[in-house]
Amino acid sequence: MAAGMKKLSKTFVWILMGMLIVGLAGFGAVNFTGSVGSVAVVGDQEVSVDDYARELQREQRALEAQTGQRMPIAQLTTLGLDRVVLGRLIAIAALDQESSDLGLSIGDENLFEEISRIEAFQDPAGNFSRENYQFALENIGLNERAFEADLRRESARTLVQGAVMVGTEMPDTLRDTLINYIGARRSFDWLVIDPASIALTAVEPTEEELRAFYDANIDQFTLPRTKVITYAALRPDALVDEIEVDEAALQQLFNDRSDEYQVPERRLVERLVFADQDAAASAKAQLDINGTTFEALVENRGLTLQDIDMGDVTMGDLGTAAQDVFSAEVGTVVGPLDSDLGPALYRVNGRLEARVTQLDDVRDELRAELATDRARRLIETRAEDINDMLAGGATLEELEQEPGMELGQIDWHTGSSDGIAAYDGFRSVASAVTIEDFPEVEFLEDGSLFALRLDEELEPRPEPFEDAQDKLRAAWQDNRLQEAMKAEADRVAALLRSGDDLPEDLILTSEEGLTRTAFIEAAPQEMMIRVFDMAPGDVAVVSDPRATAVVRLTEELPVAETPEMAALSEAMGTQLDQALAQALFEAFVQDVQTRAAPRIDPQALSAVHANFQ
Repeated sequence: MAAGMKKLSKTFVWILMGMLIVGLAGFGAVNFTGSVGSVAVVGDQEVSVDDYARELQREQRALEAQTGQRMPIAQLTTLGLDRVVLGRLIAIAALDQESSDLGLSIGDENLFEEISRIEAFQDPAGNFSRENYQFALENIGLNERAFEADLRRESARTLVQGAVMVGTEMPDTLRDTLINYIGARRSFDWLVIDPASIALTAVEPTEEELRAFYDANIDQFTLPRTKVITYAALRPDALVDEIEVDEAALQQLFNDRSDEYQVPERRLVERLVFADQDAAASAKAQLDINGTTFEALVENRGLTLQDIDMGDVTMGDLGTAAQDVFSAEVGTVVGPLDSDLGPALYRVNGRLEARVTQLDDVRDELRAELATDRARRLIETRAEDINDMLAGGATLEELEQEPGMELGQIDWHTGSSDGIAAYDGFRSVASAVTIEDFPEVEFLEDGSLFALRLDEELEPRPEPFEDAQDKLRAAWQDNRLQEAMKAEADRVAALLRSGDDLPEDLILTSEEGLTRTAFIEAAPQEMMIRVFDMAPGDVAVVSDPRATAVVRLTEELPVAETPEMAALSEAMGTQLDQALAQALFEAFVQDVQTRAAPRIDPQALSAVHANFQ
């Protein structure tokens, strides 16, 4: 029982946080005219100014650690953290009042036992030390009397919490119902109608047919919410021609990439190492007289070809074996030769010629790279001046007069990915811009600079019939194919219902004992849902944009009696018990808060906020 109490105590504060909104709903707004030593009174209990300030500061530090940013009191109140803290403290005070009304207390002996178990109050031998006790309390700004009173109240709250929560059990009916739903199984036969098997004659729709299809499926031709955006951009490519790259810089970059441009001759090699020279020589002899294969030698050693693969190696990688290996023909085995691991046989699997690249071969490539890099740096230096121009009232159209600056307009929506909308940086700014925002300099991933302005925001609207012709014709033809596939599926379903044999080109696939969570890649997504709505012998046609299928349910099966399902049942039972216990405790706390009639002092709260750092 004591262990249960301690476990409940650890989760006590977290449970209370979830009851903030309901708990605050019943609070009064009575102004106090007396002392500002407390921010709220709950029954006979007070929520002190110090406790509120301390808890608020703790929330502030936790949020700052999480975000890496300073959180002033104004931002904390905007996020509602002040109400979270106040609600938590009032809930605790209400439980303290209930404990007091019930006359609960742990007594002096139990209190001392609790204090003695706290490591911070123990000496190196593990015994209670009054000096450590006093020192630890001084460090956190508490005296013994206040700390012991807090500990008594916490212990009493734990007793109340345990009385409500311990032993609470959800009826087995709910758990069994859920397990039966999750673990139920079905066996069924199914097949997908292959679009390639549908023979359709080429037909061009008339304008009347297209118009009717357009009207009947207008949702397919509705344009999304669109922002008409004007932007100005300065890209590195626009400045490259202005950048001069000297020969020394080209030569230095070429030298820095010597490993890439000066590649020596290499071999693709496998190396099989032996314990000694005799074992290696014996293996080579077996190969020479066709008594075995290299693969068999590797397998006899308990290895795989992947284990002995050295990849592509240079002469410097092979030590004293390099000359023999590089002289061998592709496909031959040489050795025994010395290696850093012992005598080895080497099989040469490929020959890679040396690749020597001259500066003139890559001059244009390197020049473009250096020029682009310098253009990016030039853009960075010009960014502040351009931003100053925008802040001074310059329009995007006026920026077009700046060297290299381009002006454009785009109808942007969340699915846009063409042109400048292909950049995450642009999409992020475009998604957030409003009609009131002024253009500011931003950067794209390639170093480009841009600024944008929202000219107009268009609500979702039908795409004009004339503009949607290509999309409309493709959708009409696709719908024609879908209807033909559905008709073929209906024909197959009728054959299955009547018990007739299917054509030889139609083969049913059988599935045994699948649960609701089973996934069949080639089937429509709704097929498993439909299967569990059918009775044995039923036949159904299931379609979605991906596929059209015919399915016949053959058998209903109960939950499998496996260790996994047993573990799931046990875990679900525990989770339901905990959910019921928490719900009961939340209802209990709401009740004690209502009976305690919490009263908040707005002036005290304002005083704490005004002095909060």
